Amino acid sequence: MKITIRRAAEADVHPIVAMLADDPLGAQRETPGDPAYLKAFEVIDADPHQLLVVADRDGEVVGTLQLTFTAGLSRLGSTRATVEAVRVRSDQRGGGLGEQLVRWAIDEARARGCALVQLTTDASRVDAHRFYERLGFTASHVGMKLAL
Repeated sequence: MKITIRRAAEADVHPIVAMLADDPLGAQRETPGDPAYLKAFEVIDADPHQLLVVADRDGEVVGTLQLTFTAGLSRLGSTRATVEAVRVRSDQRGGGLGEQLVRWAIDEARARGCALVQLTTDASRVDAHRFYERLGFTASHVGMKLAL
């Protein structure tokens, strides 16, 4: 079955949130059905520097990721793409869909003139670290967060 990667629509929000909640970390921080997700989608969708996409297989959302494009002065004024919230529906894992999504994101960043693709992944996600390293990412920085 063919996968289509397309810009997410409002109707995709609930399946996206279900994927975000479907792991030990997401289960602790996500609340499927909360109207805050639809409000967040409106903000993301209206921002030309944000691209929320889904992997669609025969009309079903089976994967997602978000790209943020950030202009900066460093690196000779280059733009970087940040990959966020990569998820593949649990019954679709292990078939290469995650790799297809991330490679699509890299190609999209390149097409938009980005000089760098970056991402963070939770320190506990050891399998994800191996996945990203296999795709050529290096653990070159230490990410830090401050919960507000």
